[in-house]
Amino acid sequence: MRQVVLDTETTGLEPAKGHRVVEIGLVEIVHRRRTGSVFHAYLNPERDSDPGALQKHGLTTEFLQDKPRFAEVLQPFLEFVQDAELVIHNAPFDIGFLNHELARLNQPPITSFCARVTDTLPKARELHPGKRNTLDALCDRYGVDRSKREFHGALLDAELLGDVYLAMTRGQDSLLMETPHEAPDRARLAAPQRDHRPLRIQYASLEEIDQHVQQLEALQKASQGQCNWTSIKPNS
Repeated sequence: MRQVVLDTETTGLEPAKGHRVVEIGLVEIVHRRRTGSVFHAYLNPERDSDPGALQKHGLTTEFLQDKPRFAEVLQPFLEFVQDAELVIHNAPFDIGFLNHELARLNQPPITSFCARVTDTLPKARELHPGKRNTLDALCDRYGVDRSKREFHGALLDAELLGDVYLAMTRGQDSLLMETPHEAPDRARLAAPQRDHRPLRIQYASLEEIDQHVQQLEALQKASQGQCNWTSIKPNS
């Protein structure tokens, strides 16, 4: 399934009190790989940000005053998330604000456009009970470089969350999901037909070997250098 990692920045914490979205960042993932396709927009919220929110994202009223309104980016935004699984950290916050913006334009909730929503915060709490599970903490835990994160930024945070999500969900099951495959034919597996023809050897291409090496390096990074195969020496 096509996945879209989503993050927003807002003028405050409560859309019911008139707070608005000031930035949207979307990052596309297909077959557990970032494709490089992104959506990013700064938005004019037509109001000031609360001091606490401004301290986090640094998007001043002066900077945002010539940016488009949410209505002006609505169509490309909806096209980007259409039929995708949204991956969000603390999803109720972002979903609440997006639904508020959509309602202002007489549009249905965001879940009417996407396939489903996955919240990475409960997953992180399940994997790391009793520990801090902020995006910064998860980046440090999974070895994701966050050195460029001076302020909270929607696109940067979506990119970081995408890397964290891939590391957090990497395992035997996820490895089988790297490429799409058909479900096994159980009847055929139960009674296989013998084939006496010589087996054909299919060698990996240079591109496939490179992808394999990249996958091993990603696993090594995610495990913080704890993979056993790096310490095994081949027989001489």
